[in-house]
Amino acid sequence: MTATADLHALTGAYVLDALGDEERRSFEGHLAQCESCEQEVRELSATAGRLGLAASLPAPAGLKAQVMGQIAETRQEPPATPVSGASRQARRGHRLHWALAACLAGVAALGGTTLWQYQQADQARHEAQAAQDRADRIAAVLAAPDAKVTSASVKGGAHGSVVVSHSSDRAVFIASGMAEPPKGKVYQLWFADGGHMRPAGLMNPSHADQSVLMTGAVGDASGMGVTLEPAGGSKQPTTQPVALLQLPA
Repeated sequence: MTATADLHALTGAYVLDALGDEERRSFEGHLAQCESCEQEVRELSATAGRLGLAASLPAPAGLKAQVMGQIAETRQEPPATPVSGASRQARRGHRLHWALAACLAGVAALGGTTLWQYQQADQARHEAQAAQDRADRIAAVLAAPDAKVTSASVKGGAHGSVVVSHSSDRAVFIASGMAEPPKGKVYQLWFADGGHMRPAGLMNPSHADQSVLMTGAVGDASGMGVTLEPAGGSKQPTTQPVALLQLPA
């Protein structure tokens, strides 16, 4: 039977599916009782998964020449000496550990291209999911059984509507034909609570037509407004409104 000390060295081989049936059974029995090995397997599995994604991308030009040049300068391992079966298993586990680390270092050496492309793809997925979540929240307000709408003209010939669902306490501003704001400016939405204007989000300056889920609850607001503000928005309006709408009761 494989010694417990040797079982600790088999995490890399297990992740890469390089164990025989007997070794796998022994290791899985050990894994169920060893928290450190369980954590190491999770981390190595995640690393192997990331490497699999990275490997699917084209290698940069000149990579072969770079690797061949490094081979000539890298110290090679000394000839193997006879070892016991237990030591052989331990060394194999360490070699596989080293192989995963070396592969990850190799991807980092590609640096630039491969990991950047993976990060860009991951960011795009998150942005797409966030956009879908926003669309779902907007659709929920527009489709609410108690949804009511008020419309008005916006300075510059644009048109705006506000849809309110009091059951969800949310509002959506729908704009069409909005002029592009001046450089460094953005359209900001506001809830009108009596004489107080409460920030309710920013519009996308590059979209003439858009639907915006207003930030925060409708609460006791009786109206809403749109102003031109510095990029990033303001705590209170700094310009005259380009639109003012009463909220539907």
